[in-house]
Amino acid sequence: MSDVPPDVIAKIKKAKEKNLTTLDLSRSKLIKVPKSLGQLTNLATLDLRGNQIVELTKFLGNLTNLTKLNLSNNQITKLPESLEKLTHLTEVNLWNNRIKELPESMERLTYLTKLSLRQNQITELPKSIGQLTNLTELNLWGNQIIELPESIGQLTNLATLDLRGNQIAKIPGSIGQLTNLNYLDLLHNKLTIIPDNISQIINLEIFILSNNLLSSLPNTMGELKNLRELSFPKNQIKYLPESIAKLPKLRKIALSSNPLETPPMEVCRKGIDTIKEYFQQLEQEGKDYLYEAKLLIVGEPGAGKTTLAKKIQDSDYQLQEEDSTKGIDVIQYNFPLKNGQNFRVNIWDFGGQEIYKETHQFFLTKRSLYTLVLDSRKEDDNCHYWLNIVELLTEDSPVLIIKNERQDRQKEINENALRGRFNNLKETLATNLLTKRGLPQILNKIEHYISNLDHVGDVLPKTWKRVREVLEKDHRNYISLQQYLDICQENGFKKREDKLQLSGYLHDLGVCLHFQEDPLLNKTVILKPEWGTAAVYRVLDNTTVVNNKGKFTKNDLANIWDEDEYMEMRDELLQLMVNFKLCYEIPGQKHTYIAPQLLSNNQPDYSQLWDNNNNLILRYTYEFMPKGIITQFIVVMHKDIEQQKYVWKSGVLLNKDQTKAEVIKNYDKREIKIRVFGQNKRDLMTIVTHEIDKIHNVYKRLKCSKLIPCNC
Repeated sequence: MSDVPPDVIAKIKKAKEKNLTTLDLSRSKLIKVPKSLGQLTNLATLDLRGNQIVELTKFLGNLTNLTKLNLSNNQITKLPESLEKLTHLTEVNLWNNRIKELPESMERLTYLTKLSLRQNQITELPKSIGQLTNLTELNLWGNQIIELPESIGQLTNLATLDLRGNQIAKIPGSIGQLTNLNYLDLLHNKLTIIPDNISQIINLEIFILSNNLLSSLPNTMGELKNLRELSFPKNQIKYLPESIAKLPKLRKIALSSNPLETPPMEVCRKGIDTIKEYFQQLEQEGKDYLYEAKLLIVGEPGAGKTTLAKKIQDSDYQLQEEDSTKGIDVIQYNFPLKNGQNFRVNIWDFGGQEIYKETHQFFLTKRSLYTLVLDSRKEDDNCHYWLNIVELLTEDSPVLIIKNERQDRQKEINENALRGRFNNLKETLATNLLTKRGLPQILNKIEHYISNLDHVGDVLPKTWKRVREVLEKDHRNYISLQQYLDICQENGFKKREDKLQLSGYLHDLGVCLHFQEDPLLNKTVILKPEWGTAAVYRVLDNTTVVNNKGKFTKNDLANIWDEDEYMEMRDELLQLMVNFKLCYEIPGQKHTYIAPQLLSNNQPDYSQLWDNNNNLILRYTYEFMPKGIITQFIVVMHKDIEQQKYVWKSGVLLNKDQTKAEVIKNYDKREIKIRVFGQNKRDLMTIVTHEIDKIHNVYKRLKCSKLIPCNC
């Protein structure tokens, strides 16, 4: 026993002398099981976890009274046949070893209730696993199992089955025999189908199917009356079974990263109660289908976006000198589908001015088709900016590049390079809008791509479609919440929560604006989003506001919004700007606001306020840097601006809890630099990075790094 640590020798000796039933040799630096351990025949519990044991010796088979054996976190490659002698074992933990197979002799451990083989290298379970009929917990997470034997259905006492992180492509039909199972985890496998008889697992409470290859869920899942939690993110599921609405105990559902069409994702992301209400309305009111989508036209000022929009609507439209679009214009275009349905295109024509780029995250929506218009006369078309921002905000919405070749002046772009970088770029098309050269082809491609968007043909309750049609025919820019609720009531809605569910869906689609969580804005439904955004941009474009470096008062707004259409909605429109993080009220100056996009470019001198010693420094560096991150951050943190004067268009100095933070954007370098000094440096740095990270979350695929300077 010379290679056994002295403290282990002492523990074994003591256990023998006192006839102990429990022995803890965890983390004892053992490389093998000591021979003397085989003499402790009265042991009931043995803990050998966290050692470096490679092989289990036959002496272990002498411990015939063992009930609990923990061998986790070793380097065991094989289980010995002598293990079959330990017939009183109830719990065995072999987590995190190198075991590749289980011996058939394990079938004799019939008293086993808990078996953990998590994080080993097992590729196949023996048929004899079915003999362990007293098992209540079986953990096989993180192995390489390809197939489950049918005999697994014999484990009828199983309550927990963890199969995460394997290579399982098929669940055996015998799974339905596990009627006592309440936890089943199949995360990160290769499943393509769930058998219908999953419904027989009547006590199942938690079912995890995330990160597989599933394209559907069986309708029989509606029979799992005890199911409380269902998780299936990162699959290919388009349709949820209607029976899911009949699960009385289901309270949690996770379903992100699926191409869901029914219910629409705008419904699904609100949770199980909303999903249940959707299906109940389908059942009660009948079904209709959505044949409508948004076409968003983007590009630099003067590229021809407005002309293209009007040419799509009417190919005979006569070109004229167009005023630059202020904010967004929305027009409609209709065309027939092959199935006889009329398809409606809502064309959103975006102003390309720099100030409008600050607000793209609010209007560049998913489930839309994008056309990027490039002017053949201009070298700098900001093509990469537009493709990047669409990619970040819209989850692979298709993009067409339209080259506006005025006077037939051709424009060359590196299309192969762009396709290699942007997977959502579908085609590059050229046109002369004056002569209509290429216009029929553009119309054909637009109709093709927009009618094949994933959400087209979505199933909707008939009441939803009726209300939507009523709202869209309404000439008013906005209505009160009560007026909206009355319209819903007149068109078949009975419950208030169903009416609000629809307004939330229409808000997410961009059909109307209803901010249900805002105590002021929730009282109004804005029927024409372009009206609301135009009002916002009137402030940002106003000469007085621009000359005042973004500062304005409520009196200024009374002059800017002086028409009848705005008169009764000034407070709501101002709150809309606050919600969009476009402005903030200056603390201590009631009814006085700042739009940080219009602040001075000049960084003020605050060297007398800054101590350069012992600064905490952090940099965010971006592959692509969207506009507006720093101005949104300024709005969020405006209460902590140093003396409410050390703020400029690309940066801000903060003062909080006797600590200062400098946050500066350098757009050319694609970075934001943060410096902090004072008594609570780490706390303030945490607050600053937390708020920046929250803004980043809007851009789902934003690639950036946090860099901390080396102390050297």
